[in-house]
Amino acid sequence: MTKTELVKAIAEKSGKTIKDADIFLKAFVDTIGETLKKGTDVSIIGFGTFSVAERAARQARNFQTGKMMN
Repeated sequence: MTKTELVKAIAEKSGKTIKDADIFLKAFVDTIGETLKKGTDVSIIGFGTFSVAERAARQARNFQTGKMMN
């Protein structure tokens, strides 16, 4: 499902306009992002859990140049 399809589905189920549904979805995603930036996990029962995880750098090859990079 794309963002556009999700916005349309939210609009249909809520009886709101597509513009209102888009504003709601953006506010939802922004709020989760801001909370994660503060270092707090977000857990919505029945939907999912969002958290930030630190990962060590790894070696990978840039396919355009062939050079190894982190």
